[in-house]
Amino acid sequence: MLNNFRESLKPTLQKIGTIFASTGLPANFWTAIGLVFAFASAVIYALHFEYSFVIGGILLLVSGFFDIVDGQVARVTQKTSKKGAFLDSVFDKIAEVAIFLGILIGGYSEGYVVLLAITLSLLVSYTRARAESLGVQLQGIGIGERAERLLVIAIVGIIGFLNYAVIIVIVIAGITFIQRIIATARNIKD
Repeated sequence: MLNNFRESLKPTLQKIGTIFASTGLPANFWTAIGLVFAFASAVIYALHFEYSFVIGGILLLVSGFFDIVDGQVARVTQKTSKKGAFLDSVFDKIAEVAIFLGILIGGYSEGYVVLLAITLSLLVSYTRARAESLGVQLQGIGIGERAERLLVIAIVGIIGFLNYAVIIVIVIAGITFIQRIIATARNIKD
């Protein structure tokens, strides 16, 4: 859903890419920085001290920012690559699993709820990858892509309702999973 706003944000995103590209550091560096912030967020959630839901949420938002930076740096420097896209995608999934693990260890939500959230989140990503391997583009299809799911965790968590954030992720990931199955089924040409 947020991907649909990307075109209107293009000038701002290009400025961000230009600023970070001027450091001379490659896009994969910024991908790794995003993963480090996601791990830091997961650790803070797992430690579950006073205001950890606020600090964890802020670190998660910073991680999401660097997830934008890496792609913009690659575009600005014209160094997009299949290897970079692969690493970005894999690191995104590692980060997402780490965040949910931190939430689970911190005791913010029941184990079965966290398991369902991470399962549906990974299925959303899997359906896109599988559909695209069959020639069906699914970027922007669904109300709960990765960015939306992590924003829910960060923002709803910051205001103190991390358990509800996980439940919201289950709902939007489940809807997105179904939307992507339907979109793929309609667009596969046998």
